[in-house]
Amino acid sequence: MPGSDDRWHAGRVEISPGRQWRVPATLPAAKLVGAALLVALGLLFADGDPVRLVLAILAAAALAGWAVRDLVAPVRLAVDPTGLTVIHGFAGRRLLPWSTVEAISVERRPRLGLTSEMLEIDAGDSLHLFGRYDLGTTPEEAASMLRAARPRV
Repeated sequence: MPGSDDRWHAGRVEISPGRQWRVPATLPAAKLVGAALLVALGLLFADGDPVRLVLAILAAAALAGWAVRDLVAPVRLAVDPTGLTVIHGFAGRRLLPWSTVEAISVERRPRLGLTSEMLEIDAGDSLHLFGRYDLGTTPEEAASMLRAARPRV
């Protein structure tokens, strides 16, 4: 259960040594299976048309690249007493000291009858967005843990 190893003290979460949010392990596997299915469908329905096959292979390559990112950099967000570490670029990391973090919020938007939630971390010159599948938990739960871990000034 997420957060079960965190200790409570005076209404605040003590992070020791830190907490990480990562992509669920099943997600990259599902993306790789989807990429293989796209290639198989492209071969099955190409019917001698190279354009259909090339399009299927390009879509499969994009999906496989997305899966590789999940495998290379599964940790999307981490918190410790010095600040937040967020994913930056394809697989890089960026440290956001607590002094640069202006706001931690959850943005909810209704779309096509469904409501999507995104964790937003505003660091002044940059905005970092994380969805449920980036965090492996709900954005609201991650936001509450981040707010509790933030040192009071």
